[in-house]
Amino acid sequence: MNLLTLGVTQLLRARSSLAHTSPKAKGLFFAVITIIIWVSFIIIARASSHGTLSGLDIAALRILGASSVLIPIGFWINKSNFESPDANGPSSFWGLSPLNLRLTMQMGLAGGLLYAVFSYSGFFFAPAAHASVLLPGSLPLWTTLIAWVVISQPINTHRMLGLFLILVGDLLVGGSSLFNTFYSPGMWRGDLLFILASISWSFYTVLVRQHNVKAVHATTAITVFAFFTYIPAYIFLCVFGLVKSNLQEAPLSTLAFQFLFQGILSVVISGITFNQMIRYFGPVRSTMITAIVPGLSAIGANIILGEYMSLNVAVGLGLVTLGILFGVQRVSLKS
Repeated sequence: MNLLTLGVTQLLRARSSLAHTSPKAKGLFFAVITIIIWVSFIIIARASSHGTLSGLDIAALRILGASSVLIPIGFWINKSNFESPDANGPSSFWGLSPLNLRLTMQMGLAGGLLYAVFSYSGFFFAPAAHASVLLPGSLPLWTTLIAWVVISQPINTHRMLGLFLILVGDLLVGGSSLFNTFYSPGMWRGDLLFILASISWSFYTVLVRQHNVKAVHATTAITVFAFFTYIPAYIFLCVFGLVKSNLQEAPLSTLAFQFLFQGILSVVISGITFNQMIRYFGPVRSTMITAIVPGLSAIGANIILGEYMSLNVAVGLGLVTLGILFGVQRVSLKS
């Protein structure tokens, strides 16, 4: 009993400490969690492309895994009448999404359905280096442009310089491999899919900021939308032989791993931490911070997947870090 009391006391103290933590420290905490999961996502998704499952299979497991946690949460939120003030109206999808129908569809299409389909399919055509550059690496570009158009987010001098340095660094990290597109038939498809996935996620990021949606509500809404749109379509296509499913051929351990990592970690955990980043840093600064992901994933790909680590990668890492410092300094916390 004394051990239980001590454990509860420590949890209460930890919660109290977190409550008194500065907004900047909280934002950095959520940023670290997000970056770790995103780097792992690129490496694992690329490694998975050499396995039994297809990109559409992995997307289905991602959505099913996330739905197993977030659909009950969505039901509980609405059952408890804990309506979000940023929902701009009543809940939707039979009370499972805490956001209204229009916002659920917009955010769900961009951040839930299209991002999953584009990104996982891209790994079957292009290597991890391409994904590093064109997925997280181009997020600052697309988010800046979309935020400028949609919410009139200004682009100051420091941010422009930081954005330029990040993009140059990203190109140095994966630029040499991008040239192989001209010599490898079909690789351009993967590059295009990565670009579309990055644009989709950037649009979702700006919508979260524009409507001030809470992290759990946003992640729940996009998962609910993906579950009720993608899963029925996936089953229909598989039943009628229009799409081949390899779920039955894959080992149970593989299915369980993809279910847990792609669904629970990549969607539920990183979805919440990324939205918390937006809450503390804003959409543009958040994507500039996560621009460190290309360099880290390049290092991970070198260690785990055996991809070559060259001098341009080291220089690119330095430029990305420098670009982050320029992009984040002298800007208000909520910008």
